Order: sequence, then structure tokens, then C-alpha cells
Amino acid sequence: MVFEERNAWAGLIVSPIVMVAYVVLVLQNAGGGPLTDVDWFPLMLWVIGGGIVATIVVSIGWGLIAGIRDPDGVGRSDIRDRDISRMGGRVEQGFVVIAGLGVIALCAVGADVFWIANTMFAGFAVSAFIGCIARVIAYRRGLV
Repeated sequence: MVFEERNAWAGLIVSPIVMVAYVVLVLQNAGGGPLTDVDWFPLMLWVIGGGIVATIVVSIGWGLIAGIRDPDGVGRSDIRDRDISRMGGRVEQGFVVIAGLGVIALCAVGADVFWIANTMFAGFAVSAFIGCIARVIAYRRGLV
């Protein structure tokens, strides 16, 4: 398994955990009250930072294990990896656009900042997750 594929798998592992953790934290802080009263900004920053760190740790750990098994193939990359990365980026971009349109619609109706920010956050998270799925499928089945 090449470096880029391991990174895609790390994203698939960490992304859902991060999203569930964020939702649980927001709901706990709401304590049965309105969600718009939650101080969401620090939670969101911590969850994003934690997700980045967790993805890096998983990727490095997996890379170390892979390096022990196949020291020559750990960092190899070729044109196929670049093409798969581009395809995954295009898939991600589509979902970011959908989230952006949702944010514009929420702004148009005067929604609370909580809903606007969380819509964009969810859009980024879903985008990353779907992009990783697309990359893993491309590695397993090839680009068509």
C-alpha cells in the first residue's frame, strides 16, 4: 500500500470519529437547551486540530509498520497516485460547493451563525470523507 493510499485510509478512520465527537460535544454543552447558545467556536477549533493530529498520527504509525514490512516501497509514488489524488480532489470540491451553497442559502434566510458555521464544517468533513472513499475505491478498482 502506497503512502497516499494509507493517508486516504487514515482519513476514512479519523473523519467519522471527529464528526461524532464534535456532535456529542455540542449536544453535551447544550445540555438540553438551544444549540445556538453553545459556545461552538472553541469546540470546533479543538476538534479540527485534534482531527488533523489524529490523522497525522495514524498515518505515521501506519507508515512505520509498512516500513518494517517493505522498507523499499514506503515512500514510493507514481503518476497513478497523482491522478488518483486529483480525482479525489475533484470529488471533494463538489461537496464543498454543495456546502457553500447551503451556507449561502442560510445567510439569505438570516439563520444564526451557529447553523451557518456548522453547515460549512459538516460540508468540509463530508467532503474529506467522500474524497477519501473515492481515492480508496480508485486504488482498489483503478481509474476508469
